[in-house]
Formats: sequence, C-alpha cells, structure tokens
Amino acid sequence: MTSTETPPGTAGGTDRRRWFALAIVMTAAFMDLVDVTIVNIAIPSIQREAGASFGQIQWITAGYALAFAAGLITGGRLGDIHGRKRIFLVGIGGFTVASALCGLAVNPEMLVASRFLQGAMAALMVPQVLSIVHATFPAHERGKVFGLFGAVVGLGAVSGPLLGALLTEWNLFGWEWRSIFLINLPVGVAGLILGSRFITESKAPRALKLDLVGVALVTLGLLMLLYPLIRGRELGWPLWGYVSMAGALVVLAALVAYERRKSARDGSPLVELSLFRVKSFAAGIAVQTVFGVALGVFFLVWTLYMQFGLGWSPLKAGLTGVPFSIAVSVAAGMSVQQLVPRFGRKVLQAGALVMAAGVLLYLWESGHYGLAITPWQMALPLVVMGVGMGLIVAPLTDAILSDVPREHSGSASGLLNTVQQMGNALGLGLVSVVFFGTIGDRLRPDQVGPAFADAFRNSLGWVAAVIGVIFLLMFALPKRPTQHVEGEQAATEPKEPALVS
Repeated sequence: MTSTETPPGTAGGTDRRRWFALAIVMTAAFMDLVDVTIVNIAIPSIQREAGASFGQIQWITAGYALAFAAGLITGGRLGDIHGRKRIFLVGIGGFTVASALCGLAVNPEMLVASRFLQGAMAALMVPQVLSIVHATFPAHERGKVFGLFGAVVGLGAVSGPLLGALLTEWNLFGWEWRSIFLINLPVGVAGLILGSRFITESKAPRALKLDLVGVALVTLGLLMLLYPLIRGRELGWPLWGYVSMAGALVVLAALVAYERRKSARDGSPLVELSLFRVKSFAAGIAVQTVFGVALGVFFLVWTLYMQFGLGWSPLKAGLTGVPFSIAVSVAAGMSVQQLVPRFGRKVLQAGALVMAAGVLLYLWESGHYGLAITPWQMALPLVVMGVGMGLIVAPLTDAILSDVPREHSGSASGLLNTVQQMGNALGLGLVSVVFFGTIGDRLRPDQVGPAFADAFRNSLGWVAAVIGVIFLLMFALPKRPTQHVEGEQAATEPKEPALVS
C-alpha cells in the first residue's frame, strides 16, 4: 500500500500498526545515535587490538561523519521519490551489513572503509525516520510523537558511551571492541523484518530530482580538505597537502556555480542557494558549522585524554561523561519551554558564554590537578559545559529557520543537518593539528600521560576560541525566533545533536 502525505486512518488495526511502525523507526534512530557515540570510548581498544594509527582512528570517526553528511539530503530525496519505507529498509539493511563488516574487519583499512559505508547507509535510513512519522501520524498527534523522539535522542546520547564502555569492558566472546558494532546485527535484522511488515509506504506528491553531481562535488571538496589535515602531520606536511586544501576551495566554488545553474535549469539543486540571502539563515549555517567543529574536536580529544593520558578504563571514562549528558538534557528542556519564549536570542548567546566558561574551567582544572585529576573534579566543568550546550542545541534550529520562507523549510532543515555533520568531520580532521600536533613522535612510557594532558589543554584553548566565534555569529540570528506552524515537518521536528562522532 502506498500513500502520499495524507496520514492513514486511525481506527482499529491501522492505529496499532502505526505505533508498531513508530517503535521500529525510533529503534533505528536510536541505533544510529548509539553507533555515533559508542565508537570514541572504544578507541584505545581499537588502536591496541587492531593496530590502528592515530590517523586511522581519526578516519574511523570522521569517515562516518563525512559519508553521513554528504548523503543526508540525497537520502531524503530518494525517500521522497522511491518511497520512504523502501529506502528506510535499504538503509537499515545496509547499515546492518556495514556494522557486520566493521565488527569483522581484519585490518584498520577495512574498518575505515566499513565506517564510510556505515555512514552512507545511515544517510539513507535516518532522513526517513521523521518523514515516515510525518506521513503516518496526523498533525494533532505529532507533538506527542516528536516529544517521544526527543526522549529517544537524549537516551541515545547518554547510553551510547556507557554501552560502549560496558561492551568493551566485558569483552563478550573475546570480541573486545568488535562487539560495539556486532550488537547492531540482531537489532538491524529485527528492524528489517518488522519494518517490511508494519511500516506503510509513502512518497512526496511532487518529489525533486536527485543532484548526484552536487553530492560528488561536496564529497570531493571535503575529502581534499580533510585528507591532508588528517595525514599531514604523519607525512611531514608535504606540499601536495597544501595544494589539495587550496584545491578544495576551488571545488566548493565550482559546487556553488553548478548549483546556481541547476537551480535555474530544473529547480532541484542539492543546495538551495537562495536561502543564503536570508541573513539569519546564512548566519545560522555558519553557527551550525562552527559548532560542529567545536564538538568534533572536543569529544575526540576528551576520550584520548582520559584513556591514553590519564590511563582510565573505558567504563571509568564512560561514567565520567554522564553529568555532561544529564546537564545537556535538562538545560535543553528549560531553554525551549521557559527561557527562549521570554529572552529570545540572548538564551543562545548565554549558552555560548556558559559553555566557553565550562571549557576554560576544565582547562584550569586539568592544569591544576594534573594527572591526579578525578572524575568528581571533572564533574563541575562538564556540568557547566553541558548546561551551555543544552541552551544552544534545542532552540538553535528554530532560530535559524524562523525567517526562512515556508516553501523552503524542508531544504533548509536538511542543509542544517548536513553542515553540522560536515563541521563535525572538519573538527575531527583538525584534531591532527590542535592535539597530535603538540605531541612528539617518540615518547617514552612516562612521557605519554603529560604529553596527552598538554595536548588536551591546547585543544581546549582552541575549542574556547571557536565558541567565542559562535557567540559573535549569534548576533545575526533573530532576536525573537518565530515558531513555524505545526504542519510543517522540517520546522517542528527535533534534530539529532551531534554529540560525538
């Protein structure tokens, strides 16, 4: 059975079927979120058991984010054209296969390639989740459903690092880090079987065409920028790396020119360039991108600091992050429901200042307590950072989309998610510069802890500076963001925070 955007009836069996469908797609969203956040905590185990270099570790994290970002908009378009159920099933099936390949990887190169595939399959699966919800539930029920989705997002963000720590510590069947990927197999198979039975097919009544050339140019430009950043330090910063990074700007300029022509030709570009004439949206894209950079840098170097620098176990490192996750969730709820309606843009700017204060407090504590620092001493700066981040992430999307024409809200929402993931990938690439760039190549065992702690503090200085830039960019956002009407999916659906990647 195929439907357009009209939701199915609510009587009898159909009502039960759609709630089953909701459980299935939310489980898939949870699986994606956990898989993003679960990897960092297992990095030392991957490095030790698989023999991965730190450059390969960066690709294991950045490769997923890059493939996910490059395919998000196209994944959504494929669902509109060929059916959300069909593309969701392809995505969850491919994600499951890619997870198996990650878990069975025989060398770091295979793991990196499998992570790229996993990110690409997530880009097919994730955009369909809220599209299926939108097509399945009537407008008066979507608020409740999106509230459930927000709870799933928060649960995934909190449980991912803890689940990764437990699986790595338990070393089930001797799998060590492999279990963080193989756990997806039963969940993915169940989602594939149940999804084919309970999800109702739907398509957009007027679907746009694909822009594969745009996807290729975005991917090429980012690879030309990221590959030299990640490999440059290990290779002694060769000339070709600088040429490649400069060439990336040329490729991205070519993307703009191509998108302008495609928009005039058939009205279905990957990037709707007219959106950038809206001041608040253009500034918001910059905020979202730079925010992604800050998060990409922080979460990777934080894991490296705790496990390599301080020598903590995965479980101890995972538990240390719980106060941060709780603070993000609590502050996010308060910002949307109580603070933003009263104070508008000032809440986001206060969030940036509070988050920067938390980063600087963490920097001071790391220097003051040295390698003897404890999780309890880290709790205060992490809570401060979490409160600041929560004040930003929840209301930011509405602030950015508030002045966007309603007919472009879907394109704008997809572009926001994409640039956040791209910023995250760029931040992961910059770890080579701000973190590994301060660590010597040949360290004695007694030098590893102090070297990683120094590199962590250097990285925190960069993160604080980036958050300062975010604060300044926020002046271009509307003082009082206006909420779009409920019927619009892109403007009302909650967005997945890129906590780690």
